[in-house]
Amino acid sequence: MTTTVPAPRTSTDLADAVRDDGSLRRFLRGLPGVDEVGLERRSAVLATRSIKKAAKLRALDTAISMIDLTTLEGSDTPGKVRSLCAQARRPDPEHPDVPPVAAVCVYPDLAGTAVEALRGSGVAVAAVATAFPAGRSSRAVKLADTTMAVDAGASEIDMVIDRGAWLAGRYGQVYDEIVAVKAACGAAHLKVILETGELAGYDDVRRASWLALLAGADVIKTSTGKISPAATLPVVQVMLQAVRDWHRATGELRGVKAAGGIRTSKDAIRHLVAVNEVAGPRWLTPDLFRFGASSLLNDLLRQRRTQALGHYENTDRIGTA
Repeated sequence: MTTTVPAPRTSTDLADAVRDDGSLRRFLRGLPGVDEVGLERRSAVLATRSIKKAAKLRALDTAISMIDLTTLEGSDTPGKVRSLCAQARRPDPEHPDVPPVAAVCVYPDLAGTAVEALRGSGVAVAAVATAFPAGRSSRAVKLADTTMAVDAGASEIDMVIDRGAWLAGRYGQVYDEIVAVKAACGAAHLKVILETGELAGYDDVRRASWLALLAGADVIKTSTGKISPAATLPVVQVMLQAVRDWHRATGELRGVKAAGGIRTSKDAIRHLVAVNEVAGPRWLTPDLFRFGASSLLNDLLRQRRTQALGHYENTDRIGTA
């Protein structure tokens, strides 16, 4: 049975929760604690699920369509980004029926390169911002970082919360910063990275998820991918519970992005099963669920060829991200 977290019944209740710092703190501290044993037991059960061949091919295509193909290295160049964008458009050139990925995610200074390379493809451009990955800078710098990416044409912004402020209990500061970045995004969608591996536990993940949703996050994201642990099935379940209960309280659909550590088709399919069973089938769309990954794509393509052709092929015959 899926755990339901008691949540505010109306948008008025949510407005009251952010009236001031004290109200926000009371709201977050009033959320029920996570049943750690039950959560991890359910994750173990989900990990054993298997699906039949026809359904597996659909699941592989769904996972491919949910990928934010990512390069976030100091050595990134315009040429590398263009190559990544070409793969995003046609992940497997020998099999044109493979869907394109959801987005390409880059640093803000390379967002313009990605926008030009993906023009007309339907693949979005996401840019990390707010002093990624540590988030340790002034708000003015973080907002300038965001504005640079939006001005370059990025349609999605992945921001990081200030974990130092969060762990020190300065919830109002974290909330205000997300609100300010959301305003700077304009029409661009905002993904808020919680960096769950640096939070204190599942209760903190639940609280941070709700804070981000209250502040206007379109998507809540597990991790930067720069630390371990990153996305884990129990953590993703807690975040899926949050967006599900947010929808029940407000009627608004918000998404989840699982980023970091998901490298195999088996792991991806386990997460899709969790999406279906925890949040519901409505979330099985790139608008509401994403994988932040690069190496994952190669395994998905290899497994897809196996399903379609009946035999394995080497990764180097498919290409690399």
